[in-house]
Amino acid sequence: MALTIQDIQEAAKRIVPYAARTPMLRLQSLDSFLGCQVYAKAECMQVTGSFKYRGAMNKILSLSKEELNRGIIAASSGNHGKAIAYACRMLGVKATIVLPYTAAQVKVDTIQGWGAETVRCEVSERFEVAERICRERGATLIPPYNDEAVMAGQGTAGLELMEQCPELDMVIVPTSGGGLIGGVSTAVKALSPKTKVYGAEPAVLPRYSVSVAAGHPVKVPVGKSVADALVSNMPGTICFPVVAAHVDGFAAVDDAFLLQGMKLLLMEGKILCEPSSAIGIGAVLQGLLPIKPEDKVCFLISGGSVSLEQLRALV
Repeated sequence: MALTIQDIQEAAKRIVPYAARTPMLRLQSLDSFLGCQVYAKAECMQVTGSFKYRGAMNKILSLSKEELNRGIIAASSGNHGKAIAYACRMLGVKATIVLPYTAAQVKVDTIQGWGAETVRCEVSERFEVAERICRERGATLIPPYNDEAVMAGQGTAGLELMEQCPELDMVIVPTSGGGLIGGVSTAVKALSPKTKVYGAEPAVLPRYSVSVAAGHPVKVPVGKSVADALVSNMPGTICFPVVAAHVDGFAAVDDAFLLQGMKLLLMEGKILCEPSSAIGIGAVLQGLLPIKPEDKVCFLISGGSVSLEQLRALV
């Protein structure tokens, strides 16, 4: 069944006792740099520091008591693992998080601090490792994006941003496997069909740019990017048709512009975010998206888990 606006609205009701309604900020100080009227949906201020908490909580609250009692396994580049670990701690459920070696240490430390077991592996192996552990333990797997309940939870950010600024001309969303942009684009297009939705992904991992052109999910070679939360090298098979139906285009952003966007957001916007969250601003700085000075453009700032080492890269 395809994801619907009703699924997202039900998710919003389900998670409202747990998730924050994050602010929509009008960042006039960035207008002259980006050539548009700049808005930021600050998911870096969400519980656990990223949008991932929305989808994780919606999925967990949809599980039976029996499924919860068997324990939860998740594969993650960091933020999904944080969300699962925190939610499971709240509910008294055992969590095991499979993390790639590339995950930021600040995220690994937080996950372990919330009581979850961690297993490390290569980026390309994390889903296979998680599935193997599930089979061995009889546990319940919660994927980071390729799941309708997870995608519906992420879509609640789209509901909020359109309620907060219904006159938006464009929304730019960091893109990896497709859970966030799939959910957000479904909500945005249902509420405001005229509003454009664009995805921004690392230039070394252009999985959606390539896949949309091909008309089906394509696995691209694994590439290294400072956007450590955007490491999937293939669209989710459940996410892809949703994304393809609702998204107006994609920008493949170079790391240098991503870092410029992160620095601009910090120095001029006074918002501290992780590198992956600044990729939409990087896309505009690189001149990859069709914006005009009168456009009201919302940049979804997806997470705030940033390390000192990543901050030093801005100097």
